[in-house]
Parts: sequence; C-alpha cells; structure tokens
Amino acid sequence: MIHRLARAVGMVTLFMLAPAAFAAGEKSGLDTVRGWVTYADGSRRMASMTDAELQVADPAHPPDVVVDEARSYQPFAGFGAAITDASAWLIQTGMDPKARSAFLEEMFDRENGLGLSVTRVTIGASDFSLRHYTYADTPGRAKADIESARIHLIPTLKEMRAINPQLRIIASPWSAPAWMKDSGSLIKGRLRPDRYRDFAHYLVSYARAMRKAGVPVDMLTIQNEPHFEPADYPGMRVEPMERAAFIAGELGPLLRKRLPGVKLLDWDHNWDEPESPLAVLADPAAVAYVDGVAWHCYGGDVAAQSLVHDLHPDKETWFTECSGGGWSGDWERAFGWTVSRLVIGAPRNWARGVVMWNLVLDKSSGPHLGGCGNCRGLVTLDTASGELTREPEYYAFAHASRFVRPGAVRISSVSGEGEEGALEHVAFRQAGSGEIVLIVRNAGKMQRRLQIVQGKRAFGAELPAGAVATLAWDGQ
Repeated sequence: MIHRLARAVGMVTLFMLAPAAFAAGEKSGLDTVRGWVTYADGSRRMASMTDAELQVADPAHPPDVVVDEARSYQPFAGFGAAITDASAWLIQTGMDPKARSAFLEEMFDRENGLGLSVTRVTIGASDFSLRHYTYADTPGRAKADIESARIHLIPTLKEMRAINPQLRIIASPWSAPAWMKDSGSLIKGRLRPDRYRDFAHYLVSYARAMRKAGVPVDMLTIQNEPHFEPADYPGMRVEPMERAAFIAGELGPLLRKRLPGVKLLDWDHNWDEPESPLAVLADPAAVAYVDGVAWHCYGGDVAAQSLVHDLHPDKETWFTECSGGGWSGDWERAFGWTVSRLVIGAPRNWARGVVMWNLVLDKSSGPHLGGCGNCRGLVTLDTASGELTREPEYYAFAHASRFVRPGAVRISSVSGEGEEGALEHVAFRQAGSGEIVLIVRNAGKMQRRLQIVQGKRAFGAELPAGAVATLAWDGQ
C-alpha cells in the first residue's frame, strides 16, 4: 500500500485538456492517470496527486514530454542497495524480530513497500565491516569458507528473497586473500600473476557456496574499484591488461564451466575512466567472457555508460554503487542529484539495474573499519531508540522502485522543443500489464504546467520547481 511511503500532506493538481482539444470523431479513452510527487525541499514526500484522464493530444498545445512506447531499449531489473556487513549486522542485531521483519517488508515488498529488487554484497570485507577478512585467509587454501556469512549476511539475504523472490544479487570482492597479493596484505597491493588460478577458484567457490546456502549470486564483478588502493581498508589495484589476462586465462573459463548462469561484469568503478573497461573489451580473448560493465558515481558523468554501450551494444550496463553522505548537501540538493543522475540518468544511459551503497547505517555512519566516515545508507538507524530516518536517497529511489517492476522495459521519452535541460525524465513499460511509468523532474526554477503526450493522447500536470513526479497510466 502506498500509504507506507507517502505522506498525505497536500495534493498537486493534474489538469485535463479542454474538450476543444479533441479531434473530430476521436474518443478520449478515459484512462486514469495516477501520480505521486515529492517537493524539492522534502515538505511533501510521495504525496498522491489528483486523478486526471488521458486525452487526445491537440497540436495547438505543444508537448513538454513525448512518450513513445513503440521505441524500446533495455530491459530493467530494478533498483536496490547493498547489504554490506555493516547493514547485515545492524539488521540482525540492531532490530528485534518484529522490527526487522517490518523493515525488510518495507524495503523489499513489491506490493506494499519500496520494492527494491537488486542488491550487492561484498566477497569478504569492505570498509563497512567489523573486521578485515576474506573467505580464504589460510595460505594455500583457495576454496571459500563462507561460515562467517551465515551469522548475519545469509539470514538477511534469505529474508529479503522470501519477501521478493525476484531479487537479484551482485557480488564483488574488495581484495584477494593477502597471500595471493604482492603486498602480502589485504591493504593495497596487486594480484600476483602466479595466483590468478587461486583467485579464480576463490571467486567461483564462493559463488557455489552461496548457491548451496540458498542465496545464489546472479552477477560477479572482478574487483571493486580496481584503480583505487585505499590506505586503511581492503583494496587491490588491477589494471585493464591484468583484468583481461585473468578473465581470459582463468576466471572466464572456470565460471562458464562451474556456474554457467552467473554473469561476469568488468570495471565496477567510476564514470571518469571509460577507457579502462574499453581496454578489457578490446581484448579478443577476454571479451567473450565479459557479460557487461558495472559503474560507480564518484567521478565523471553518467554519459560514460552510453559511450561504452554504443561501442559494445551486446554488453550489459549495470550501475552498482553510489553513496550519499556529508558531502551531499541539504535535502533538496541530495534528493535532486540522486533523481537526476541515478533514478533518471543511469537508466537513460542503458543501466539495467541501479544500486546504492549501504541499505542502512547507524547515526555514526557505521559500523565501519577505515574508509568512509561520513557515508549514509538509504535509511539511518538510531540503535538506542530503534527509530528509522528515511534519507533523501530513499525518497528518490521510491519514485522508481515502488512502481517500475522487474522485467519492465525502458521506452522513449523525449523533451519538447526548447525543453532540453529544463525537464529530466525516463519512461518504462511494465511487462505483462503494459502500464507506462514516467518519472519526471522539473529541473527549472519555476513551477511548470506540463503537457505529457503519448500518441494521440495527452494529459497535464503542474509541477513545482525541483519537484519530482511519478506518473502511471495504461499503455495503448
């Protein structure tokens, strides 16, 4: 039920075209448009908009957004957030069973909650862990032992999947075990070429163990942020030619043999270095094993996703990490940026799924061991009171995750003449029902009276400056 996400603090007007807008002999169709809006300052969040009816479009009323369901693009798996060790620990130890169940229902239920459908987990420790470790810390023993994951992580994932059986899991290593690296440490260093086979065995045995535990991994990335060596938490630098050699010589063939349904994603780093995944995809031996490219938000522009996609249209695009935090600015700035770049920008640039970093953190931006000391999750948990604070990124994702179902397809939405930059939007057609969902942001500084056109039908909405609306109606 939408009331769990919306605050009934006011209504925003949708308007119908006047009867004169009908062409002679045309019928209106009388389809109901459903809408929800969040204001830029957060004063209204997921508020229901008044019903309107789709009408036959009149050329005398120039459109602001034109939706064309005949032009379709990539299938879409959904939105989500990572279950780091920190998030899993908080969910299992910071909430009593009733609170935990309510929280996970709110986050993952498709009918009554946020409807998150993609998550990401760390293979071993990240900075958001209570200790630094991998699942194969004993030298010479490459097979992953996931016993520690059975305490908090796996129970959480099982509860999530029970709520949303369509949940997809992406898994990423922050570091190879120390004994496989030239640094001899989880901190910094590179993967030793003589340990490529061991590392491939480690990753594949991890994915097999997770499947046996009842939480199968759908996608595997080779290395989190391979061009970054953090100073105080696990990380590993892996240059493009090293990744290509590792994929072609060891990981690709082993993954295809042992887990043929698991997809392999390269890069898993920022928009500002598209030449790195392009170098891997240029390798004739490695490219056959790479199913797609994963992206983060901490540098560059989201258009890099399209640059790589256009050169390799057969490879999938996934957006796998972005965090809000102390740098994000006030509510208005954080909310607007997240909608603009991630909810709208990432899918418009071919992403098949969009995943934020931590699902939940505590009021001290943790627990964490090294790394980011001012990150936040979609939700912040006060461990003393049990109170949950839903952050701006939560409401940004709610405008899409609550409505765009797994299996939906992105369709064309184009701004009217002179509207480029003033309006940001993305449209989807749901699988099965054919319902159309349009997310639109008024990026301008003044309230707008918009006309949305689809074929010979049109409707309108008044949208304040900086506001975001989700509009849904039956397709033609």
